[in-house]
Amino acid sequence: MHSIEIREARIDDSALILRFINELATYEKEPEAVVATEADIRRSIFGADSTVDAIICLMNGEPIGFAVYFYNYSTWVGRNGMYLEDLYVSPEYRKFGAGKAILKHLAALAVARGCGRFEWSVLDWNEPAIGFYQSIGAKPMDGWTVYRLSGAALEALAER
Repeated sequence: MHSIEIREARIDDSALILRFINELATYEKEPEAVVATEADIRRSIFGADSTVDAIICLMNGEPIGFAVYFYNYSTWVGRNGMYLEDLYVSPEYRKFGAGKAILKHLAALAVARGCGRFEWSVLDWNEPAIGFYQSIGAKPMDGWTVYRLSGAALEALAER
């Protein structure tokens, strides 16, 4: 029997969270894209002005995954929503229900905090994740495209 536990992340989990972020980036075929440091994780997730939260998933007491989330706002529903930035379970621990336990935990938080939505993005090629999300009732948002400004483009727009 596998015992799955979800707990709030603590500042001493910063190195662990960064390890999971790097594993996720490798899985998503972009390991070089991670520029965050352990100090960045400590400051951005656990700092006094943090706007994000993180949870750690354990199986039989061993950390096997994590999630990072934050609250956004929908003018259409007039309520906050929860946005799942990252969800990751180490490959050898998949198929034990950890991913579903993480999503169930976050859904319960979203409902308890009055959120009108719980959203996330998935890469188009990630068929295992897409199938998993659809199996729990999540629906893709057809017709929407994510846009992003970062790096030099973000700085250039800010200077205009």
